[in-house]
Amino acid sequence: MATVHFYEKPGCLNNTRQKQLLSAAGHLLVIYDLLQHPWANDPAKLRSFFGDKPVSDWFNRSAPAVKQGLIDPDALDEQQAIELMVAQPLLIRRPLMEADNRRVSGFDEAEVDAWLGLKSPPTGKDLESCPRQSHAEACKP
Repeated sequence: MATVHFYEKPGCLNNTRQKQLLSAAGHLLVIYDLLQHPWANDPAKLRSFFGDKPVSDWFNRSAPAVKQGLIDPDALDEQQAIELMVAQPLLIRRPLMEADNRRVSGFDEAEVDAWLGLKSPPTGKDLESCPRQSHAEACKP
């Protein structure tokens, strides 16, 4: 069992499902509001969640600015990406998780299972793409 610091968007259906999987496996969750967290005070901490992933993988592809073509994650460098995410936290791929001296972004069930352990084997379900994509309320702050 681990203590998992879990940065979420309150009300996000997938974050709720992800937290349920972690809790069912016996992990203690410390929940943070990703949208209200003061990332501007420590942008290096935000950067640390992305490890060696390509910059484009740091982004929430369901964020309105990305979906509308206002921001192209494939055209940004690290500094530009972090500056945009600090200004618009909806752009951050979530959840951000920290446990056992490791930080990650996104929720790949197999990766989380190998890292922390989940009660049941990975389902292969997409636990990151917003199930509300066709609705107007998708990914609103």
